[in-house]
Amino acid sequence: MTRLLQTLMDGLSVGSLYALIALGYTMVYGVLQFINFSHGDVFMLGAWFSFWLATRAGWAGQNAHPSLFRAAVVLSTAMLLCGILGFLIERLAYRPLRNAPRLNVLITAIGVSLFLENAGQLKFIFGTQNQLMPALLPSTTLATVADVHITLINVIIIVFSLALMAALDWVVHRTRAGMAMRAVAFDTRTASLMGVNVNRVVSTTFVVGSMLAAAAGFLYAIKYENINQPAFPTWILLGLKAFVAAVVGGIGNIRGAMLGGLLIGLIEMFGAAYISSEYRDVYVFSLLILVLLVRPTGLLGRSTVEKV
Repeated sequence: MTRLLQTLMDGLSVGSLYALIALGYTMVYGVLQFINFSHGDVFMLGAWFSFWLATRAGWAGQNAHPSLFRAAVVLSTAMLLCGILGFLIERLAYRPLRNAPRLNVLITAIGVSLFLENAGQLKFIFGTQNQLMPALLPSTTLATVADVHITLINVIIIVFSLALMAALDWVVHRTRAGMAMRAVAFDTRTASLMGVNVNRVVSTTFVVGSMLAAAAGFLYAIKYENINQPAFPTWILLGLKAFVAAVVGGIGNIRGAMLGGLLIGLIEMFGAAYISSEYRDVYVFSLLILVLLVRPTGLLGRSTVEKV
């Protein structure tokens, strides 16, 4: 029972992080119909921005006193920086290719990803050394159920992630901005003729997706503390798993990305706990293959008819 509850808690915690990252993949695909492979690097930069902000503010070392206020300041600033970065990526790298063949956009996405990873390694930016995230939140145990310690950090990760996902879902389905986003995703040309500012909608999509990835990067940093250097393969793998979550849920579907993220986190954690931790990545990609074989559009995806 203890093992089951602990694994469930870990799965929900990790799955919430995957879901936050997956939302950026699925939003961009839903609006522009291409995969933004640099999105995983924005998640990495969210973690590194959080570390950089905390250390520059003097909240590391002997001054590393846990504080909700400090955590909120670092989180909001990291989200703002990544939002600006997302805007610049769309404006400088993708908008000039709006009507170019998909292959050109795909190659550009890979190029942007490599640029962010290697630029982050420069000595005057983040460097090539791993770093330890300052303790911004107390490692408090809120409750103990069947010998399972429910920590403040895990609760914050799950609750805050679910709150962000619920807010995004409300914005997309209940506001005029969300209606414009759905109109552009349905038919860009018609939406433009109806007066929708397509460029603004696309920029907003990149900014919001990048801010969610930054939030995931911050939460990842405070949970695991050890921040690998910007080009470390772990970042690529985490980005790929989030992409898998978006595909499993039905890429282009926001609620599907949430479901896929939580499902991937649970599959990974339960597989590692009850079968073997050596194959935790295998479980994730096996689920992807299984879903694609049974339901190619993803769990909540819908088939579309291509007009020729």
